[in-house]
Amino acid sequence: MTTDIQNKLNDLASQYDKRVSVFDIEITALNGDTISLSGRVLNQSQLDDLHRFLPDLNLDTASINILERPGLPRLRVNTNLTGLYEKPTFYMPLSSELYYGTELEILEEKDRWAFTRQPDGYLGWAYKPYLTSESLPQETHIVIDPVIEARLDSSFNSGVVTRIVSGTGVTVKETRGKWSHVTAHRSGWVPNDALRAVNDLPRSTEARRNTLVEDSERMIGVPYLWGGTSGNGIDCSGFARLLHRWIGIDIPRDADMQSAAAKRVEPPFEIGDLFFFGEGDEDRHVTHVGISLGGWKMIHSSRMRNGVYIDDAQSEDYLRKIYMHAGSFLR
Repeated sequence: MTTDIQNKLNDLASQYDKRVSVFDIEITALNGDTISLSGRVLNQSQLDDLHRFLPDLNLDTASINILERPGLPRLRVNTNLTGLYEKPTFYMPLSSELYYGTELEILEEKDRWAFTRQPDGYLGWAYKPYLTSESLPQETHIVIDPVIEARLDSSFNSGVVTRIVSGTGVTVKETRGKWSHVTAHRSGWVPNDALRAVNDLPRSTEARRNTLVEDSERMIGVPYLWGGTSGNGIDCSGFARLLHRWIGIDIPRDADMQSAAAKRVEPPFEIGDLFFFGEGDEDRHVTHVGISLGGWKMIHSSRMRNGVYIDDAQSEDYLRKIYMHAGSFLR
């Protein structure tokens, strides 16, 4: 009996996307007609789903931890870049990466790790020593180079203080000619042309498209990294998200999420349209995304090419065969 019930619990768990939801329930005891359960869920509605899913059973859910609750603590990333993981250990593949300043809700803590939720709902474990409860300066600019060196003074001959990666929000405190003094996890001088003022983000669709093309070229040759989001290494959806961030648009983290949220579009394709690809046979789902530079010409972070490069989605056999559809956040 318990095996059948646990299988049903597993079936229910499979209905939730673990990137934005939590449903980890197991049977701990069977006392007469009462089944004791333990584990964790994200919110009360999932606990309600559990009772609806097993209406004929007497369930003891007192030991199930509901993670979402009023007044959750909030921390911010206080290092230049840190990983997000499925489990509280560095010995896991990256799920994603977090820029300096990213705000996180803390749903759970374990040793030196925090189970976090980003503003878009994306979940994962972050290393707590890299987070802070202190308020951080309001970002005024975004880094638009793959990686920049912050220096002790406004000169390339000056020593390096740290490196700040693409997509990071920083605060400009002072300008001196072609240099700006910025505050991030550390303070230093960076070239002005590595930054874009938040107030200067393009507003019109035409301006966004023109800027996207120029921005995309900055990242050519950056190596592919599963879970990567910056010039240190980036995956396909991280690249699409970064290019949109640089023009003032927030889009979901992963390729299938971007596909679901984007407006579906058909040829002729315009700059900024997203091409979605999926491997497999009949039951294909989105696993890759590229960004149109106009028509079928696209730029993407490709595992096959090990980095950000330009391809033609119709001329390359490996892309044409797995193409699924296109979408856009610019139309």
